[in-house]
Amino acid sequence: MFTLLFAFTTIAAEEKTFVASEAKLEKLWSEGAFTEGPVEGPDGNIYFSDIGNRIMRYDPKTGKTDEFRKPSGRSNGLKFDAMGRLIACEGANTGGGRRISITEKDGTVKTIVDKFEGKAFNSPNDLTLDSKGRIYFSDPRYVGEEKRELDHDSVYRIDPDGKLTLVINDVIKPNGLVISPDGKTLYVADHSGDPKLTRKLVAYPLKEDGSVGARKELYDFGKERGIDGMTVTTDGMIVATAGSKAAAGIYFFDPDGKKVGFLPTPEDPSNCCFAGKDRKTLYITAGKSLYRVQLTVAGK
Repeated sequence: MFTLLFAFTTIAAEEKTFVASEAKLEKLWSEGAFTEGPVEGPDGNIYFSDIGNRIMRYDPKTGKTDEFRKPSGRSNGLKFDAMGRLIACEGANTGGGRRISITEKDGTVKTIVDKFEGKAFNSPNDLTLDSKGRIYFSDPRYVGEEKRELDHDSVYRIDPDGKLTLVINDVIKPNGLVISPDGKTLYVADHSGDPKLTRKLVAYPLKEDGSVGARKELYDFGKERGIDGMTVTTDGMIVATAGSKAAAGIYFFDPDGKKVGFLPTPEDPSNCCFAGKDRKTLYITAGKSLYRVQLTVAGK
């Protein structure tokens, strides 16, 4: 295990790192092709995608990382449902499933959805679940030689009965998704791979029936690499992975989109999740690696 301690002297005075006193940013594993989508499982282990086509499992008790599922269908974002089953966004490119799948507790992998109006998805990227068990997922296309069948990059909702609904289509490249702790706001990273296009954190009022209200732009990254993945704290702060090189790190925003903190990372981060009994340990996927750090704030 590698342990890295970063100095935070370049951070603006009004911003915080939210790192616990004497805590260190630890590199836990660094043997991936490109890591993504960390999530804590019911067993306390951390599951994350290695987009080289496998899902990995890190055990905090032993410090060991092993393969949970291979191939993974080029999985990206991961979440567990209330029944303890792993839901995955499977992307495009060679071996990609281009679907939302679920891995049952016995290891059986099933398709939840793989088409919209009879057309294959672009490349399901990230997902979030609401309190009613509805799944919201983004479907952009960044890479992959497979022919596109849909002419839009959108956000969809899957209801518990399996019904699929397009909920957001006024985005260029929807990426990371997260719902506010009170369940009333859906945050979306509208992040184009082209610095000349949109790289913004946007929010939508989330209605009781699962539909959304009008788009509100909260933060503009300009030409800098915008948000890839994100999570939220119990008090509604948005914790996001963004930036490249010197600007690479964890960005902290209040619910209105004001940047209130920054924690640099040694590799460009892709996603993050809270874990542990007190929900104050932040696990971060970045580059080829998995990191963790103890924070002063707790995740939802």
